[in-house]
Amino acid sequence: MSPSVDPILLSVYARNFKAITDEMSISMEQTTRSPILCEAKDYVTGLYDAQGKMLEQTENLPILAFSLAPVCKYIKDYFGEDLHPGDVIFHNDVFSLGNQNNDVAVYKPIFYRGELVAWSAVKGHQADIGGNVRGGYNPNAVEVWQEALRIPPVKVYEKGKLRKDVWNLIFANIRLDIVQHDMKAEMGACTVGERRLIELLEKYGLASFETHKQALFDATRKMMEAEIAKIPQGRYSGEGYVYYDGRHEGSKFTIRVDIEVKGQSIKFDYSRTDAQTNGFVNGTFTSSASATILTLLQMVNPDIPHNEGMVQPIEIIIPEGTILNAAYPKATTFGNHLCPPNADAIQRALGPVMPDRVTAGWNNLLCSLTTGTDPQKNEQYVDIGFMGLKGGSGAMLGTDGYDHIGMIDASGGVLDQDYEMFEQQTPHRLIKHELLTDSAGAGQWRGGLGVETIFEIGSEDTQLVTFGDGDFEPAFGLFGGKDAGLNFIRLSYPDGQTVVPKNKDLITAVPKGTVYHQVASGGGGYGDPKKRDRRLLAEEVKNGVISREAAMRDYGMSEAELGGTV
Repeated sequence: MSPSVDPILLSVYARNFKAITDEMSISMEQTTRSPILCEAKDYVTGLYDAQGKMLEQTENLPILAFSLAPVCKYIKDYFGEDLHPGDVIFHNDVFSLGNQNNDVAVYKPIFYRGELVAWSAVKGHQADIGGNVRGGYNPNAVEVWQEALRIPPVKVYEKGKLRKDVWNLIFANIRLDIVQHDMKAEMGACTVGERRLIELLEKYGLASFETHKQALFDATRKMMEAEIAKIPQGRYSGEGYVYYDGRHEGSKFTIRVDIEVKGQSIKFDYSRTDAQTNGFVNGTFTSSASATILTLLQMVNPDIPHNEGMVQPIEIIIPEGTILNAAYPKATTFGNHLCPPNADAIQRALGPVMPDRVTAGWNNLLCSLTTGTDPQKNEQYVDIGFMGLKGGSGAMLGTDGYDHIGMIDASGGVLDQDYEMFEQQTPHRLIKHELLTDSAGAGQWRGGLGVETIFEIGSEDTQLVTFGDGDFEPAFGLFGGKDAGLNFIRLSYPDGQTVVPKNKDLITAVPKGTVYHQVASGGGGYGDPKKRDRRLLAEEVKNGVISREAAMRDYGMSEAELGGTV
């Protein structure tokens, strides 16, 4: 006979699940070596039940938030009965529900008294994953083998014993030794999750765990259904745009979403989205669905637990062969970065019926990755330019946008990459990194500010990869708010030559002493700028957030209102 549900114990389980995934996340932060992980926190930690259903997650990077559960279910079916205590499984394969090649996951089955009861899992962006280009981003790729080493589900530990042959096969195809250390950190975090969950089972028993787990799913589903019920019933459509596939000049692709709100469920249908490209600008089902869910979560109660019940009222249709779900063996590394135009499509669709829940446009990505050999250490390095990665977020009713969101994690945008660590981990010398005046879209509530980054490249024959769309379309304003500015990346070589990379580009042999200059602009404004609080505007002019010229031009301020601000 199953135990009855204790409402207090139900809360205890929910909070314990979250505490466990938080502890796993802290373990990752403290034990990984790559700045991609220990500083930018480009990883997610999670717990799942025996069938791979999400118990809880700690989502340091939102695009990874819902990328673990689909693979967990796949791995459970893949191995079937061939799962044992002490097994550790690696996976990154985008054609078996992975989201991006560089995002490599560790799954550890958790056994209690001989029975599979749960899984702990961690997925993090690795500094290298093989393929043609160090760092994993290859704008010239047209197929997966030009991007990465594919890792379908594979046991690196079996019944507690390291499979040295498998381990060596994987890491013989990855350039940087740091990846081995970071994957060991992922395994360690999974072990932390395993220990804590077993302690919970020892305390309350398996029957109690199963009963309260299901009750938690049911309660969470009802919470999400109640949020969906607040959206007016009907069908809504929106579009987002992707510019240049890395191969065909002037190419443009449209993401089209048709949203149906019916009763207490919501459906996102991308059937009218453009076909996949012949470049690396494609997504996977998992990365695209994750983007859809995290965009919806911005519009609902933030206290909803993140478990299987939360996603049950949501249906997502993304046909294979579209730019959001490319068919085998297409290149897909850019897929995570299709999140912004996907979010734009959803915001545009729901904006007219949810004006108090949507935001204006967020700054569109235009960023870079530098790789080379540090001449002082004679060591290879890979750096994703986190300092200039994203720019500002869009404003919403009653709230200005967030200034320079960075990786959208706990470290905060401006501090997303520690300056001293940047100069220790790379040979580059930072010259400037600060919020940029007038970069935000004007509005009654302005967009978040963007950021300007300048550094001097410190290695010969540096390789630079650029990726994004932010030099084509600015973050859009809503309900009278103004658009923000465009992004740019510019290289000034020591010989005086100026190079402006394309937004998906691979430039080799960048010389030492080259000055890298980047602007990641701001978010869009919301509402009529002339309705913005005048005292606040005067203060922002004084602090250099908005220039006097912009205050008069965009906000209609007079010289008298500005007074003595400088």
